Parts: sequence; structure tokens; C-alpha cells
Amino acid sequence: MRPDSWMMLRRGALLILAVLILQTGIISNLESFGAFGDVVLLVAIAAGSVGGPDRGATYGFAAGLAYDLLLDTPFGMSALVYALVGYAVGMAAVWMLQPRWWFHLVTAAVGGVAAVLMTALVSKATGTGYPLDELARIAGVVAAWNVALILPARRVMQWALAEDRDTRYRVAVG
Repeated sequence: MRPDSWMMLRRGALLILAVLILQTGIISNLESFGAFGDVVLLVAIAAGSVGGPDRGATYGFAAGLAYDLLLDTPFGMSALVYALVGYAVGMAAVWMLQPRWWFHLVTAAVGGVAAVLMTALVSKATGTGYPLDELARIAGVVAAWNVALILPARRVMQWALAEDRDTRYRVAVG
């Protein structure tokens, strides 16, 4: 690996660890309308928005897998859902070429709703319980959290995905 790749890997690991601590320590205690936000999902959405579909899927899978270690759900369910959402958001961002600020708000909301719906589908398929009668409320709360935090999350993700400043402007001489 190149030195800048190691830097991105360390930053990404630090970011995922910080988000897991934030999710389990603070966000999961801030219940609103019977549900709480999912900032781990926001990592996948922000990575897809900033880095494209590959980064969205990679960060979504890594963050989801780490989150699955802390949840009482089938192992890999969050990793699957977050990777798919991160990839879809990344594809939408690539398709838009140079998205405006409102595009990120829309994809954060749609990504949150899609993640809740996919989680419900995977839960149903695996036989684990999911409160289907509360699906709309949960999706609304997750989408609202995502919309509120997507712009700062994009800034943090830009930091995590930034190449080393010294290697960014190197010129290859023949």
C-alpha cells in the first residue's frame, strides 16, 4: 500500500470507531417518536456521496459489520443493508456529476428510508422480529437524522478520504 492509502485506512478506521461510540453512547439514548437516528448508516451515505459507489459500499460494509458486532440481529444484516445504500447513493452522486447541496439532503433522506425498508425485508426473510406497524415512523426519524447531519458528515468524510497533502501535487518527471 502507498503511504496515502495507509493514511486513508487509519482515518477511516478512526471515523468508524468514533461513529460507533457516538451511536451507542449518545444517539441510541436520544429517542424521538419511539425511534432513534442511525449515524452508522450516515457513514455509508456520506462515503457514497463524497467518494462514489465503491467507497460507499466499502464504508457501508465496514461500518455495518462493526455495528453488527454490537447489535442483537443476524450478523451481517447491517453490513449488507449499509453497503447497498452506500453503493446506491454513490451511483446517484456519480450520475448527477456535480450535485448541488439539496441533492445530498434528498439522498440522505431517501437512503435512510431505503435502509429501514431493506432492514425490514431482511428481518422478515431471516425470521427475526421487526416492528412492521412502526415502519413509517422509524423511517421518518432515521431520514430526519440523516438530513440534519449529512452536510457535516460529508465534511468529515472528505477529511477521511483525502489523500496526503504532500502527495497530491506530485509531478512525475520522465
